[in-house]
Amino acid sequence: MGDLGELSFPNDLRYSDDHAWVRIKGDVAVIGITDYAQNQLGDLTFVDLPEEGESFEKGEEYGAVESSKAAVDLIIPLSGEVTAINEALDENPRLVNSSPYEEGWMIEIKMEGPEDLEGLMSAEAYTNMLQAQD
Repeated sequence: MGDLGELSFPNDLRYSDDHAWVRIKGDVAVIGITDYAQNQLGDLTFVDLPEEGESFEKGEEYGAVESSKAAVDLIIPLSGEVTAINEALDENPRLVNSSPYEEGWMIEIKMEGPEDLEGLMSAEAYTNMLQAQD
């Protein structure tokens, strides 16, 4: 797996066991994949994201990413309606590799309810989960 110490997991984010991260801004959540996930996939070659206005329930597939190693479905960690997508990923999917938490974000959603947040982990809990899998 490589050294987890070389990877970044910001404390201001929440994490899912599907390797998604969530940044909460009021009733809006910005979602992407973690540094660990992008590291496991290698250089991304394609990102497939939904359209603005689409709604998803927590746990549903909302898109996919492809790399030279694998194609992986993206699982949404919160229920809500997509309010923005990162169009820069169409031209440069490797932004996810170089900046997974800033330039490489995937989608923004208007959350349906705060109860979905209860199932998400802190950076420490996510790191502990990864260490336990190793």
